[in-house]
Amino acid sequence: MPYGFLEGQPFWVVYFTLFAIVLVRAQATYWLGRGVWAGLHRTGMAERLGTKLTRAHDLIDRYGPPAVTLSFLTVGIQTAVNFTAGAMRMSFPRYLVAMLVGCMAWAGVYSLGGIAVIAVWWNLFIRSPLLAVGAAAVLIALVVALGRVRRRRRAAAAAASAGPDGPAEPTERSVS
Repeated sequence: MPYGFLEGQPFWVVYFTLFAIVLVRAQATYWLGRGVWAGLHRTGMAERLGTKLTRAHDLIDRYGPPAVTLSFLTVGIQTAVNFTAGAMRMSFPRYLVAMLVGCMAWAGVYSLGGIAVIAVWWNLFIRSPLLAVGAAAVLIALVVALGRVRRRRRAAAAAASAGPDGPAEPTERSVS
């Protein structure tokens, strides 16, 4: 773990410390980008860029939130995505929701040692992209299959506890 001061701490301390670190970093990057936007408009460069800048702003504001969230699961582009969201003035409420979900995911990945898994997968991808994508597809299929098995077991358990006549009908209560 890159944060040695957290070694030996309870999980919740590690998680919330990492969450606070990434939250502050993401917010600082976003607001730095907002400052660049303001500078573009003060210097008149935004008017020179014209419709290209407007189109980029509209696209980022509309489709940017998923990119912001997913950027927290990558290595190397998180800062660029947060900066761009700020520089293109993505609406703050949309950015904030996407960023908070991303921060929760990032803190979970780092606090559970998941960055090591990502690094191993990335090294595999560099050497054999087809094998890495195949391994990811198999893992996703396994997770989906396990989810379906759990859902079926729960449904079977619920049906068994309902009895032979099916689920009990709710009774009406009279209010006196």
